[in-house]
Amino acid sequence: MGVLLSLPATTFSKQVVSFGLCPKYNPRIMYQLYQPFVDYLSENTPYQFEIKLSRSYQETIDRFGKGEVLIASCGPVPYIKAKEKYGVKPILRALNKDGNPFYRGIIIVRKDSPIQRLSDLKGKSFAFGQILSTAGHIVPQYHLVKAGVHPGDLKHYSYLRHHDSVVQAVLKGQFDAGAVKDVVAYKYEQEGLRFISVTDPIPTVLITARSDAPKELVESVRVALLKLDPKDPAYQRMMASWDEEFKYGFTQVSDSDYDPIRKILRAMNLDRDMKGKIQD
Repeated sequence: MGVLLSLPATTFSKQVVSFGLCPKYNPRIMYQLYQPFVDYLSENTPYQFEIKLSRSYQETIDRFGKGEVLIASCGPVPYIKAKEKYGVKPILRALNKDGNPFYRGIIIVRKDSPIQRLSDLKGKSFAFGQILSTAGHIVPQYHLVKAGVHPGDLKHYSYLRHHDSVVQAVLKGQFDAGAVKDVVAYKYEQEGLRFISVTDPIPTVLITARSDAPKELVESVRVALLKLDPKDPAYQRMMASWDEEFKYGFTQVSDSDYDPIRKILRAMNLDRDMKGKIQD
């Protein structure tokens, strides 16, 4: 009892804040890649951040509405949906390894596949990411349709839970082709993948917060993340184990940065609340 009483008051003084994450990878990889990032925020702000991992992108959005998370990281489509429904506000957006605030989706096949172009996908099977995944579903489907390949033209298609699940399903021959974000495609390229299409630039994933999140919280996160300098060797070492999308720093963001994705959603005439069965 005496030991507990002698602990400094500051031990329990930090407010715990849940940091929401869309499940881009399986849970083990998510914690491996994002725990160091969350630890950095805890060490460089007055708050103690804890990962709140969801099973689906929609669940992350809903947690904003329920107040289960004040702050989260998600891609463009989940952000747009959360903005429409709950009025969340953007804080910062990530930079890629070239220092630019965009990434791309890539449609992959096995190296030995006879498929050479998007039009060859008619009558073939296709693995998308989650229904609300920007690079794993929305933008690649838009490019497929522009190439004259509609969902009904495919032999069959499924929505898989994670980007790495899509890669593995294609490599194992369970699907003829699939769509993933560029960092995942490059990671597995040497294991037997070939790229048949690369999308137009997609605005990067962002850090976003509930509209009623304390200004002090939002500002402390903004300051801590803008302080990151990927050209500084000390920061490079610290961020080496972070997810590829976060290890190159962050930049300012505006809601209008995501208007190109809104235009794609309107062009695709996708329902406001998109539904789709996710295959485990």
